Amino acid sequence: MIAKLAGVIDQIGPEAAVIDVGGVGYLAFCSTRTINRLPAVGLPASLLIETHVREDHIHLYGFIDAAERDWFRRLTTVQGVGARLALAILSAVAPEQLGLAILAQDKAALTRADGVGARLAARIVNELRDKVGNVAAASVPAAASPAEASDGPAADAVSALVNLGYRRSEAYGAVTAAAQRLGSGADAGALIRAGLQELAQ
Repeated sequence: MIAKLAGVIDQIGPEAAVIDVGGVGYLAFCSTRTINRLPAVGLPASLLIETHVREDHIHLYGFIDAAERDWFRRLTTVQGVGARLALAILSAVAPEQLGLAILAQDKAALTRADGVGARLAARIVNELRDKVGNVAAASVPAAASPAEASDGPAADAVSALVNLGYRRSEAYGAVTAAAQRLGSGADAGALIRAGLQELAQ
């Protein structure tokens, strides 16, 4: 099982890169994010690798960091999400935004990925929501804040910001940060104003 490759970039394509490790070229399929962060051909690089072995092939999937690799693993646990589709999602939504999008039930963010329709986006959100609380907590302060509730001032504030044209995950993150700053007694108006300030930063 290959877990990491360190060598020299031999080729870079739109969906994969070849890393020369001691004279052997390894083809690793990558997200757009990883491809864009690789050094130029001829320069040293390393990728974290997820190896998929099937009857008819062995594919390597490369990741620039552990966060992206971990999200790839989570995404491929969802029924209907294979390795290529997981890479498409990671190309459309950065790992640091995925947890927020899932907690906010922002299906529209997921449908930006090629091959992800509304039904699959809903399945991803439903299957991963309970699994990403701790992960999202690292990137979203107070992930278990009132903004997670389906009603109340925080939910009203999120809805208002969405109606103003912000993506649901952006609105959710802003209201979560505002709720943490203002405290649990803040009304929807205060959360909207503070959320707008968060979004303006």
